[in-house]
Order: sequence, then structure tokens, then C-alpha cells
Amino acid sequence: MLNDLTAHLARHNGLSEDASRQALGIVLNAAERQDSPFATAMFKTIPGARALSARTGSTIGAPVGEIARLIEQTPGGKRIVAQSMISELHKLGLDHKAIGLLLPSISTYMDEHHALVGFGHLGDLIGSDLDAVAAAAQAA
Repeated sequence: MLNDLTAHLARHNGLSEDASRQALGIVLNAAERQDSPFATAMFKTIPGARALSARTGSTIGAPVGEIARLIEQTPGGKRIVAQSMISELHKLGLDHKAIGLLLPSISTYMDEHHALVGFGHLGDLIGSDLDAVAAAAQAA
């Protein structure tokens, strides 16, 4: 399933499969660090997604401690996580337009293949709204 998602992202975003996997790992790691319902739903639905997030976090040097994660969920912490996610995606060669296409293509795949709806923009990944919370509950 993770390979299918990676291939989907590559096709819809003009990226190599390796770059797509790295980009997905960056997005998942940022979402996980925010305790986002998006991450919870992805981890329950796509085998290997949690491991990809963890590997990516290790590669980019993301904080892993419990207190660091709590700090990252404060308003200032959320801003830093979003900035670091965008910076890491830029390092992969994605510009703002490509990042803007990446997030909805993840959402489209999850909707079409797993009937998970309510995700698709940056706010869903690092924040939470009622639609995202409901979608995560459906994945449970």
C-alpha cells in the first residue's frame, strides 16, 4: 500500500518515486509531531507509514522526546514544525507550488483508495479540525 501511495504521488506531482517517498515521510513526520488526526488515520490505514515517519524524523533530526513533542504542539511549536516541514520539502527540490500540489494528492489517494476524507491542506496536517477528527475516528 505504501508503494502504491508513493507511485501515486510520483505520477501526480512529477517526482521520482524516491523523492515522493521522502516527501511523504516529511509530511507524515510533521503531522505525527503535531499529534494530527491525519497521521493517526494514515498509520492505521497504510502499513509502513509509521515506520516511514520515524525513519524520516531520524534522518532530518526531528525531536523525539515526549516533552519536545508537547512543545511542538503549542502555537509557536506548530509554526516551527510547519516551517521545518516546508524547509525539508524545499531541500528535496519542491517549490511552494509543488508543495501545494503534494498535500491534496495525498488526500485524493486516501479518499479514493481508503474512503478517508477531510484531509488535504496544511491546516489538516498540523492542526485539527472537526472533519479531520471525524475522518480519523472512521479509520479506527
